[in-house]
Amino acid sequence: MLEDKLQCLENILRDLESVLVAFSGGVDSTFLLRVAYQVLKDKVLAVTVRAPMYPTWEIDAAIDYANQVGVRHLVLDIDAMQNLEFTANSPQRCYYCKKALFEKLLEEAHKCDVRYVVDGTNKDDEADYRPGRQAIQELGIRSPLWEAGLTKAEIRQASRNLGLPTWDKPSYACLASRIPYGVSITLERLSVVERAEAYLTELGFGQLRVRYHGDLARIEVERQELPRLLQYASQIVTHFRKLGFLYITADLEGYRTGSLNAPL
Repeated sequence: MLEDKLQCLENILRDLESVLVAFSGGVDSTFLLRVAYQVLKDKVLAVTVRAPMYPTWEIDAAIDYANQVGVRHLVLDIDAMQNLEFTANSPQRCYYCKKALFEKLLEEAHKCDVRYVVDGTNKDDEADYRPGRQAIQELGIRSPLWEAGLTKAEIRQASRNLGLPTWDKPSYACLASRIPYGVSITLERLSVVERAEAYLTELGFGQLRVRYHGDLARIEVERQELPRLLQYASQIVTHFRKLGFLYITADLEGYRTGSLNAPL
């Protein structure tokens, strides 16, 4: 089954002829870039967006990988904070953000004479509330992994088979997804979340989120990691208080995608 899906993916990419890959450096976009480069060679352009809602370390990792592969790679700076529909942080935030972002990528593809812009949406992404998916469909962005029916688990397995360093990388999402709807997005809030998550990563936690609730930080780690999180309680509290949080909590449900979508 996986082999059939991978063959389908290669056929889809071959039919596209030339592609701009929206390359974040995550599990999905790294796998997509690798397969696209195998199939299309110099007809592939990788573009990484540098914006406040993306942590610096992830952008650096994307740059390093693109250099290793030897694919054409651009870093596109976008000032997302000028997008008031994004910073207002309504439940449609992701729609407005993705629309503005991918419009820029389409412009870049046109300038570079590339036929299609592709992204790393996979089949599992259907399960969560994702208004950004609507935006990219409206713009005609192609999602080859989704079109081939590849799930996250299958992408990880195929990535491992290819020896990609991201095969077991924790899933990530933009930092704005840590801020509840209705709470405006600011550079300060994005920075606080980035620094809080970076600290937990330094302590050895993999899949995690720090949800921002004003002066309260709600930490999500995988359930089996909760006992270890409590072992570091004193250090975490001290560090998070320096970041401006008064209250630091551990979510007993553990890590889960889209937990801030619960009220919708």
